[in-house]
Formats: sequence, structure tokens, C-alpha cells
Amino acid sequence: MYSRDPFNLRKAPSSAFALLQSTAAKTVGTSSHAFDSAKKALQDADMAFSIPHNVPNFENAQRRFEDNVWGKFTGNEKGLPMYKDKPAQYGSRKGAGRWLKGKSGAGLLALVVFGCLYWLGWSGSGGTQGDGVASGKTSGGWSSVISGAKKTPAVDWEKRRDNVREAFLLSWKGYEEHGWGYDEYHPISKSGRYMAQPNGLGWIIVDALDTLMLMNLTKELKHAREWISTSLDYDKEQDVNTFETTIRMMGGLLSAHYLQDVLPGMKPEIAKEEDLYLEKATDLADRLTGAYDSPSGVPWASVILKTGKGEASHADGGASSTAEATTLQLEMKYLAYLTGEASYWEKAEKVMEVVDNNGAKDGLVPIFIYADKGTFRGEEVRLGSRGDSYYEYLIKQYLQTGKQEPIYLDMWNESLAGVKKHLLTYSRDSHFTVLAERPSGLTGSLRPKMDHLVCFMPGTIALAATDGLSLSEAEKLPTWGKQQDEDIVLARELMKTCMATYRVNPTGLAAEITHFELSDPPKMYRQEILPSLSELDRAEDADWKTDLIIKPADAHNLQRPETVESLFYMWRITGDEIYREWGWEMFENFVKHTIVENGAGFTSVNDVTVVPPPTRDNMESFWLAETLKYFYLLFSPNDLLPLDQVVLNTEAHPLPVFDASKKRFKTGWKRIPRDAKGELVREKKEPKETQPAT
Repeated sequence: MYSRDPFNLRKAPSSAFALLQSTAAKTVGTSSHAFDSAKKALQDADMAFSIPHNVPNFENAQRRFEDNVWGKFTGNEKGLPMYKDKPAQYGSRKGAGRWLKGKSGAGLLALVVFGCLYWLGWSGSGGTQGDGVASGKTSGGWSSVISGAKKTPAVDWEKRRDNVREAFLLSWKGYEEHGWGYDEYHPISKSGRYMAQPNGLGWIIVDALDTLMLMNLTKELKHAREWISTSLDYDKEQDVNTFETTIRMMGGLLSAHYLQDVLPGMKPEIAKEEDLYLEKATDLADRLTGAYDSPSGVPWASVILKTGKGEASHADGGASSTAEATTLQLEMKYLAYLTGEASYWEKAEKVMEVVDNNGAKDGLVPIFIYADKGTFRGEEVRLGSRGDSYYEYLIKQYLQTGKQEPIYLDMWNESLAGVKKHLLTYSRDSHFTVLAERPSGLTGSLRPKMDHLVCFMPGTIALAATDGLSLSEAEKLPTWGKQQDEDIVLARELMKTCMATYRVNPTGLAAEITHFELSDPPKMYRQEILPSLSELDRAEDADWKTDLIIKPADAHNLQRPETVESLFYMWRITGDEIYREWGWEMFENFVKHTIVENGAGFTSVNDVTVVPPPTRDNMESFWLAETLKYFYLLFSPNDLLPLDQVVLNTEAHPLPVFDASKKRFKTGWKRIPRDAKGELVREKKEPKETQPAT
């Protein structure tokens, strides 16, 4: 990933901001009355917000995400090492934010902002952290959101969804005012940076397009579309990460092209402009295809946009990340389907064949692969950084083409069996299910460490078990059996582990990496399936917390989406309301600890083990594209993006399920057979007959 693209955040009004302004406008002559009115308005508001966490680094197209160097980054570097390696009812507040245009007097604005900040605890004794983030010590207003006040039995999920929408607006308008067009946004300093000159790539704008559509923010969408139409230009001498640019930029454009046809009111007023997003996506894809022109067909880690020339990784001995090389297929295949251009399909599909032909043991692939040779580098296996989305895209490729490519279902099933055999273990006392790592290969020792990125897995396991149907529907199918039951239980247990990584910390936010205490020798899933022994009670000295370890170098929170992503899938599939409640709790804590007091958005933080947490002054593009989107979907009706009709790419961009045969596309390769031990069985080549000498 490269850099994020912040928008000039106008003091984005949340519903609380709007209520405050409305009250203050009537009493602008008397500040004390304005404050009392503001206080009452905020007490009546059920407000909540969250934060994003994934940014790209353009100076260095290779991901610098290894845990052994995380501690060296403060969040102030020139290029941040943030890499992903990741129609129903609409909100009712269509005009949110317009008051800033019509009533922008300096005195009124100051009164509104000051009153809101004051009541939220951002001024006065102990209310402010000094570096720009609210400490969360409030006694009213958002207290129902921030302090975890007692919840009423009947939950208004539509209102909570609208709270998320307001959080998005706060983030977006801060970007609009202070960072518009920038690829990277710093909400505390109200600054940003281009990752490519001139004028950047609109990284944040493009990544957030479909969120704007899903939230029915037509005014903001129009502004974004105008920028894309007039300013988005790829003709730059800049190397960009192949993976990040595909999942964020190309994925964002393709998703917007799809959603404008299925969501009401999203098409442009002029019919001939309907193909803008597709045209931009095609232009970008044609440049990115240069990355696939390696001797093996595995894409180079980065590509120069202007020339389309691929470049090897600048680190890791020139090897590409396996996850990044195999997380391009949903986007390229959908573009092939839209355009009829077979080369997009073939280039992306070739990567899967090369990777699979390496014959990885039990479906678990090493995390590096050489683009020139097409062979793996090293033996390290993990489902965190550099490994994660390879597995995610196996099952999603199968679902994307309407289950017409069973080869990817086979690969998914093999990989999940490998995870159960080699990577799943239990924490020492509370028996949390832990998806660990094998840094020295499958025969090496187990490392009880989970990146936050690993928390995509509970939702993906559930999705694979039901093919996107609800559990009640899937259980009625003749294909349902013991294996699927077991997988749903596993998904539930892993989901609880991911929630534990949030609740274990005083902020209620997860660290980037969490380690676990194991028994000696470790208890393994393959030996016995154990239920967790804790219900995650919140007491500060709860016994279960001793099973989790947060190391200082890993204590930052980048507002990543993976846990809420899985909560969304688990809610949709199981219908268990605990997943919505956990999501709301997370959302409250993001608001409490990451909102920026100057109204310019939210920021990632450096240490989740202290309150208030020190800030990093970053608002990642995936905060808008993924984290807030998944919160919004979690609290929305289930007919918004039905899981049996769409697949969401690894950046949460929805793409439709399609019938590939209509364009005569099909899987163009076959797996090499395996023997009983999982070893490749290659066909023996008959020796050529030699001609007798004359």
C-alpha cells in the first residue's frame, strides 16, 4: 500500500453537531444559553463514531509490515508502512452538513464547535489529551455512546447505523476541507501529502466512493465524481504497489460502476457519463498489467504508472508477497467480464496456477514468492500479513463466478484443513482458539501470535460454510453436514478470540498484534476441539486476560477493519445479536479514543494499553472504505448487499456474482494431482526417440 488520500474536512457535523448548531443559532446572543441548549441537545443524541487504518507508502512500493520493525515507526514518517496484507433503507439525514455553507459566520461556527468540544470533555480539567484526541472523560452528551451507559432492551439499530453515517461524514468533511485530493491525510495537523506528483491519485476519494453510495451521500458523491472526472490522471512517473492499487483504486472504481446501476439515484445526470468509473478502471488496469509481464506470470510487486513497467520488490530479496500476488483476481475477472477482454482474466488466473503448482503442503503457502522464478522464498506460513488474503480470495473466487470454478473451493477446503492441522491451538487457561504462525515452516515451532489482520478469518470461514446464505437456510440444504457444523463452531470461537483482543485493553481497542500464553506442550485443535472457558467479563482483573500478551512494539491501533468485517459476516449468517452488540461496543471505543478534537476526523493511535492513547495523526483510506462501511452494514437491514449476490473484495468493495459462461470465460488450468501425502504427482515425460546416426 502506498498512501492515503485525505479530503479537506470541513468541520463535519455529526448529528450531534447538527443539533448543536440548530440550538446555538437561536441563542447566538447569549453564550450561556447556547451552552445549556447545546448540553441538552447532546444529551438527547445517541452518537457513535469509529476510525480507519490502512495507508499506502509511495516512496517504497514494497510493504514494510513485518512485526520485527513495527516498533521503529512512530506514524510521522514521510511514507507510512500501512499495507492491507486488506438496495435497502438509506439514512434519513440527507442534508447533514449543509448548514456550514449557509450559516458560516465565524462567531456562530466558533460557538457551535466550542460548545460541542466543551461538552465532549475536550476543555476544562482533564478533558483533553494535549495532542488532539478526546480522552473520553465526559459526563453527558455522548456519554451514552462513550461511557458504555446502560443499554435499553429495545435497540434502535437504524439509529446506530445513522451514528456510523455521521461518523463517516465527520471524517469525510474534515478531509474535504483540509486534505482534498491528497493521498494521505493527517487530521490533527490538518495536512496531507500526495504520493504521486502532480496532484496525487485521489487515493482516499476513490477508496470511499462506494461507501458514499451505500450511505446515500449524493452531494459528497457528486464532489468526488467531479474530482475523478477532471483531476484523476495516471500518467505519472511513479511506482505504485500492484496489489494496493488494484484492491483500492481499481476495486473502488469497479464497485462504484456496479453500485450506480443497482442503488437508486446514483447514476450521473448525463447518460453518456455513466461509464466514467469503468473507463478509469480500464485505463488503470492496462497500466497495471505490465506487472504481470514477469518470466513466471507472478506479478512484480510494483509498477510504474506512466510506462506500465513492472518492478521487483525493493526488499525481501526481490520476492513478492504471496498474498498480494494472489489478491488481484476478483477485480481483474470482473473487469474481464465487463469488457469482454480475456487478457485480464488470463493474467490473473495464471498467477493461481503458478502458485498452486509449487505444491504447498496441506494448502498452506509460504508468504513470499519470486516473480521471476515463480517459486516460494522461505517456508514461513501465517494468515496475518503477507499471507492473509490468499486464503480469502480462494473461496471468494469460487463464489464470484456463481460456483462455476470448483477448483478454488477445493483449494479453500485443503487450506482450511491445513489450518486446523497445523495452526490452530488454544490459550493456556481460558482455551481461546488461537490461529498461530509457523515461522520456520510446518515442521518448525509454533508461534502463538495473531496479527489483527488474522481476524478476517472467522467471517470467511462462516461465509464458506454457507455460501453466503443464512445459517437457517443453509442447514436445510442436502449439502449441509458435520463439517459445516464444525466450521460454524470454529468461526464462533475465533470470533470470540478476536473480540478478546479488544476487551483485554483499557481502551477497548485491539493492538496491531496480540500474543497468547500456551500450555507446554501446546494443546492443538487437531487433537481435541475445546470450547473457550470465558465469557469475556469486563472486570479489570478478569482471569481470562492473563492469556493475552500485548508487547509495547505491537500496541498501536491502525483502525483496521478485519474484526468488524467478521462481525458483519457472523451477524448476517448466524443472526446472533451478540455480534451486533460487540460491534457497537467497538464503535463506541473508536469514538471515545480516536476522534480528533478539532472536528477534522479520527486518527490511529500508538498505544491501546493506556488511556488516553497517544495519537499517530493518520486517517487511513480504509477507515472510510472498510471499517466504517462494515459498521454501517452490520447495523443495516440484511437486504443491503445480500451475501449470496455480491462478494466484497479485500478492501470491502462489493462486486456482483456473475455468470462467467456468458462471456465464455472458464477456469483455464487444472491442478496437478496429489498423492495420499499431499505430494505432487507429475506426469512422467516419455523420452524422445533418438534417430540413428546415418
